[in-house]
Amino acid sequence: QVQLVESGGGLVQPGGSLRLSCAATGFTSGYEAIGWFRQAPGKEREVVSCITWSDGSRYYEDYAKGRFTISKDNAKNTVYLQMNTLKPEDTAVYYCAVQMVWSSSWKLEGSYDYWGQGTQVTVSP
Repeated sequence: QVQLVESGGGLVQPGGSLRLSCAATGFTSGYEAIGWFRQAPGKEREVVSCITWSDGSRYYEDYAKGRFTISKDNAKNTVYLQMNTLKPEDTAVYYCAVQMVWSSSWKLEGSYDYWGQGTQVTVSP
């Protein structure tokens, strides 16, 4: 059974940091990329970042560049999202998702095949 499990969310003060994890289990064939998305209250889900599994190429949405870092641990089938200098506007549920076949349309939700349940990140004084 394919499963993506996010963890690491929580409450943090503005300027603080969090590291999210996404563990992928149950895949009987290889996947080619894992992405992070987020959805703030009352807003549509938006892409944060994506990493390709084979060569570790990284892609970031503009607002994430310089503050967020995506990385992976192949042995653990886990992707991480290190988030620094967090702002209240980063408050959202963060989701990871898998592309079974790499698509250059990494910003589009429809290019992903499996999704996790999400982890809440709240940035507040």
